Amino acid sequence: MEEKKSEKGMVVSRRSFMKGLTAAGAGLAFFSGGLSKLAGATGGYWPGDLSKDQLIDMYTRMMRIRWFERTIIDSMLSVKGYRGYAHSYAGQEAVAVGVCSALRKDDYVFGNHRSHGHCIAKGADIKKMMAEIDFRATGSCKGYGGSMHVADVSVGVMGADGIVGPGAVFAAGAAYGIKVRRTDQVAVVFGGDGQANTPWFHVAMNEAANFDLPFIYVLENNLYQIWVKYTDTTSLRDLADRAKGYGMPGRVVDGQDVLAVHNVMKEAVDRARAGKGPTLIEAKTYRYYDHMGMAGAKPGELGAFKLDYRPDNELRAWLAKDPIVLHRRVLVANGILSEAEASSLEEKVKGEVKEAFNFAMSSPMCTPEDGLKNVYATGTVLPRQMA
Repeated sequence: MEEKKSEKGMVVSRRSFMKGLTAAGAGLAFFSGGLSKLAGATGGYWPGDLSKDQLIDMYTRMMRIRWFERTIIDSMLSVKGYRGYAHSYAGQEAVAVGVCSALRKDDYVFGNHRSHGHCIAKGADIKKMMAEIDFRATGSCKGYGGSMHVADVSVGVMGADGIVGPGAVFAAGAAYGIKVRRTDQVAVVFGGDGQANTPWFHVAMNEAANFDLPFIYVLENNLYQIWVKYTDTTSLRDLADRAKGYGMPGRVVDGQDVLAVHNVMKEAVDRARAGKGPTLIEAKTYRYYDHMGMAGAKPGELGAFKLDYRPDNELRAWLAKDPIVLHRRVLVANGILSEAEASSLEEKVKGEVKEAFNFAMSSPMCTPEDGLKNVYATGTVLPRQMA
């Protein structure tokens, strides 16, 4: 049987190559006998800026988000006394990881009420995050922020925002500061399809375009605004079309394909660093659980079923194109990981998340009086000020 040898030195039979190609729904483009481009799950080509280790790291971070979220949901359902709660990010992992893989540590990320995934993708400490979600003193915000206000400024995560919308204005303000300082950082905000209907969205987009700010709006269109389908609140099917009204590029990308998201984000980042202004990116994706909490969920089962506002077959259809499974198939089909290596890596991640959970549960609670230490930038609130 004829064999081809890649520039990595792997020997691949034509039959096994085609079999892997079919399994992943993607493949390799060979030119002059070498590995030229790696195709993502839905055809989003890797342009060569990502190393093998980075591709594996993307898979690892997506799994870290997934098992972090599943651990929280399962704990809400089955752990007595668990105080955490969550707007779960499970299902949307490829968006956060694809976006943050194109960023530097000193770039700014602003989140929303569904931001655990954004923090993890940017490199936040999962032990501190897990502690924060259960309001423990060892949390990244010392237990006073909780799930919807989690932050880790050490890696550029400036904070989530429990109110739908204002995060876009915060990010635009940070982008203005970048321009004034004349650095080449970028400011990114993650918002949902509901956030795109708020006044803050318009203000941020208008000002970012007006001043050519290094600002990128990542609109995660997961179809539902709590329980209302986004098509019931807007006549647009592609929300990225709104970019035309502001005079900036608007891009639509498959949010289940981490490589496709990375590629679109890289273009936007390069554009922003070059001083060419903002970009609106709409990633089509899906949340596996309810808007918030445990409705329809069972311990050990991925996704929430029997919700009144969406059919179960819709959820199953999106589960069939799970972003982690798709990326794993691409890595295995292209010889970057074996199935055994991929499974071993997943078990390692599960162990990390379990360790983070145990760390959080064994940490001391934060106390109400200590919260007064954080009222001012420096110093504490004196007793006489509380009278």
